[in-house]
Amino acid sequence: MITFSSLQTILNARSGSGRVVDITIDAVSTDTRTIRPGECFFAISGPNFDGHHYVAQAFDKGAVCAVVQRDIDLPPAQKDRLLMVDDTIKAMGQLAAWYRSQLPAKVIAITGSAGKTTTRHITYHVLSKFFRCHQATKSFNNHIGLPLTILAARPEHQILLLELGTNHPGEIGYLTRIARPDIALVTCVAAAHLEGFGSVEHIIREKLSISEGLTPGGLLIVNGDQSEIICYTMSLNRPYLMFGTGSACDFQGQNLKTQGNWGELTLEGLPIKVPMPGRANLMNVLAAWAICKTMGMSLSDFANAIKDIEPVAMRMNIEAIGPIKVIVDCYNANPASMDNAIDCLSTLSQIDHQRAVFVAGCMAELGPASQKFHYELGQKAARGGIQFIAAAGPFASDIIAGATHAGLNPARCKTFTDTQILCDNLHEFVRPADIVLVKGSRSAGMEKAVEQLRKLYT
Repeated sequence: MITFSSLQTILNARSGSGRVVDITIDAVSTDTRTIRPGECFFAISGPNFDGHHYVAQAFDKGAVCAVVQRDIDLPPAQKDRLLMVDDTIKAMGQLAAWYRSQLPAKVIAITGSAGKTTTRHITYHVLSKFFRCHQATKSFNNHIGLPLTILAARPEHQILLLELGTNHPGEIGYLTRIARPDIALVTCVAAAHLEGFGSVEHIIREKLSISEGLTPGGLLIVNGDQSEIICYTMSLNRPYLMFGTGSACDFQGQNLKTQGNWGELTLEGLPIKVPMPGRANLMNVLAAWAICKTMGMSLSDFANAIKDIEPVAMRMNIEAIGPIKVIVDCYNANPASMDNAIDCLSTLSQIDHQRAVFVAGCMAELGPASQKFHYELGQKAARGGIQFIAAAGPFASDIIAGATHAGLNPARCKTFTDTQILCDNLHEFVRPADIVLVKGSRSAGMEKAVEQLRKLYT
């Protein structure tokens, strides 16, 4: 809890009426649909909404004050409870940075081009069996979500698990200075958001900027299997540890193997069975082990805790839908995560002797290299033994061109201008007993295809 006057001081804000009222604030909110009495409403403005239009509604629902960046016509009693700032998003970051400094919890921050949400999910699953933990809701990892996650933590929490995302330079640096992590981990770096970064080298620099916010004595952990990451990390001239499969790694995983919807890896001589599909999830488990071991956890406790882990929603979920099996991986996509998903589809197809069908949405934010990456995706799918590809979106023809060039029969390929038209035609090419991978960037809305398959086969 914090007083109105303290909040004003932290934000260097101006009172809406010039008076300071005697108010205690329990929490913060940016959403009038979920706001509760006693909370402070931050009026956030975005491209498709403006929280300033809902300030009166927030007060009607019990908000005790509101932080705004422009004047609003309100009754005098509500004007008394306004705080004026230049930028409400930055003000919320200021408050979160102050609040983080008051928290006794150890802060763990995770970033990377892929695997950060799943690594956070695994780490939380394990650590919460032994500590009072708080983590981000869904993928709250940007300049709005991260402050909200920190501000939702409570003094009794021992561990705060944060996820840091980015699509433009400087965002990780901004977020890590708010989070001030005690442990910072980089899962991997791959071609993602190239539209905003221009090159993988710039992405590496951005991801490793998570180290800028580390507390004194804080620990940086990076993927030791990516030489580009290690070269840049060495130039930072700060201590670091590595997880990976190489012998030089401080947290080494060996004998990684996948078998359908589960996998196995060996940690310090002990085989660990992981009830999640794909090699990438084994690397996510290895990253989580690096954090958990650093926190003092024993390997036996870690292995026992992993036994009942479940995948994150819309990330490599294997779902039986009537006579077909569907790999649901609709949350996001980049070349690295697509490669992993195709490998998983190929493996499952071989194990279960089912026809492998790839229902592909396009990968977003790859900039001028988009056609090249989609062409290579089609090649990868064909060479991985995928037997039918249906692609939708602006680069669907590039996916199919790559697949046919790599040897897939054009009769086993279809292109659609958008996801909805693809959904309307799923019945024409998905057969009973198929195993179907549905994957694309979030903007492609590939979950619609999963819903359509459920309608067709249940």
